[in-house]
Amino acid sequence: MTELGSRLKEARKAKGLSLDDLQEITKIQKRYLRGIEEGNYDSIPGKFYVRAFIKQYAEAVGLESEQIFEEFKSEVPVTHNDDISEQISRVQSRRSVSAGTSKVFNILPTILVVVFIVAAAFLIWVLVQKFSGSGQAENQNVNNNSSQVKVKETGQSNTAKSNNNADNSQKTNSENANTKKDKNETTDTKDETKPEQELKVDSTSGINTTYKLSNTDKFKLTVSSTGRTWILVKNGINGKTIYTGTLNENEKQTFDFSNESQAYISIGNVPNTEILVNDQKLEYANKNTTQKITIQFDPLKTE
Repeated sequence: MTELGSRLKEARKAKGLSLDDLQEITKIQKRYLRGIEEGNYDSIPGKFYVRAFIKQYAEAVGLESEQIFEEFKSEVPVTHNDDISEQISRVQSRRSVSAGTSKVFNILPTILVVVFIVAAAFLIWVLVQKFSGSGQAENQNVNNNSSQVKVKETGQSNTAKSNNNADNSQKTNSENANTKKDKNETTDTKDETKPEQELKVDSTSGINTTYKLSNTDKFKLTVSSTGRTWILVKNGINGKTIYTGTLNENEKQTFDFSNESQAYISIGNVPNTEILVNDQKLEYANKNTTQKITIQFDPLKTE
């Protein structure tokens, strides 16, 4: 048994976990876990998986994987697969961008035809409105001239009646204006609602994902388990550990980070772990079994 294997085995026993428990948490076969403890890396298919399994083992028993790799770097196989994977990912991204650009050029003629049809329809509508407005103006002038002749023939009594009608019309217009003003004030009041909370992915790299929480003045974090899982929670000011341990099924831990700038959560078994941020479910950015999540808090400033 190597020194690294002894260190991991001691940490597992300190957590009260058997190899079967660790297999359930990490989803790594028991024979590979035993090979890590015994230093028998030949039983594991490839150096990349050796490093990945050691990393998941360490995090599941509450050890920092980076520290383990540094302390036992002479025992851990060296691999460059991470660099190769990153290059492959970049090539795939370039191909997808090129394919998307090609599709845009294919549909460009259709877009231009649609724009032309819409513009022609708008021009026709403007011309119709213009000629229709001219006809209404002429009819209005004829009606006004007829009204003036009728007023002259009927004399002073009809003039007084017209004045009364004008006063009533002004009163009605004033009441309509006040009603419209009240409606506008009501609409303005409704628009002054509190913005909806926003929780979105800011960046992601491997098992590390950073989220940004905004449009809220509180930051309440709840971590619950639908099965057995291990978690580590730190605050964002000085990286102090707030909680570390194993959650059994239907167990949960709640934390208030409203006065913090960010929170850090390390998860040993993501499929069995659910995170709520102010009662909003956090959607994982990838499907890795172990993940490290940072939530940056940008509190809503109230006047």
